[in-house]
Amino acid sequence: MQVESTLFTYPKYRTGEKPASFLPMSRKEMNKLGWDSCDVVLVTGDAYVDHPSFGMAVIGRMLEAQGFRVGIIAQPDWSNKQDFMRLGKPNLFYGVTAGNMDSMINRYTAERKLRHDDAYTPNNEGGKRPDRAVTVYTQRCKEAFNDVPVVIGGIEASLRRLAHYDYWSDKVRRSVIFDAKADILIYGNAERPLVDIAHRLAQGETIADMQDVRGSAVIRKEVLPEWRGVDSRKIDQLHKIDPIPNPYGADDVGCSNLSGPTDNKILITMRLRPLACNHLNQSHGNKLMCCYPLMKR
Repeated sequence: MQVESTLFTYPKYRTGEKPASFLPMSRKEMNKLGWDSCDVVLVTGDAYVDHPSFGMAVIGRMLEAQGFRVGIIAQPDWSNKQDFMRLGKPNLFYGVTAGNMDSMINRYTAERKLRHDDAYTPNNEGGKRPDRAVTVYTQRCKEAFNDVPVVIGGIEASLRRLAHYDYWSDKVRRSVIFDAKADILIYGNAERPLVDIAHRLAQGETIADMQDVRGSAVIRKEVLPEWRGVDSRKIDQLHKIDPIPNPYGADDVGCSNLSGPTDNKILITMRLRPLACNHLNQSHGNKLMCCYPLMKR
């Protein structure tokens, strides 16, 4: 597992760069800053408001503080790839989020009726982001520049990182990383994983090399050699109920109960301590979703 870092473990990628008044959203704004390209392009389902209540603004400023040139594409036209190309090809990666809310909750009521307002859009106007925005945005980014890695995150990606019951379609859906065809997913408060990924890409690593980033999920073709399979249908049988463990316990306490891939559609792990456990594998057809535990605070 990767050695944990702080937000400022790495030296700045670019030195001498002054903070932008606002992160650029067009070529014209990039030209005013003297930029010929962006290192990172962030795509969000929210409007861009340079304020901490808007998550992508915080992420953009954090990456800027690391020395990266960051542009934002807010609430793009998802009907084609053109709007996703407005800032040109990113040098490192696209960062994609649905915004501050899951796009389906933002768009529909609990009775599956269409909402007509959106608190994260100018004039409270609804309909400015697609259903399942992470999936749609990622696919458009791949259409625009197929060789550019796409990192997905935010609440929609975080809550859908595993196979999950989807209320809107009334069925179990696979991990969003498969549907979106993203390169890597980061979940939770993912500032440090994102900084690690950005700097490691800048140093010439590829996403395929990054099989050790805490707080991330990636797709594997095969399980690690030391893992063993457990039939997921037998996990929930009645048995002795142990006391609830402290989720902030030490790494070597209560983590001996491993589970690995099976031939079933869904593989379940018994590791319930997110800050004190190893990674989780979940099978999706002939591939595995490998989810690493969170960074320790």
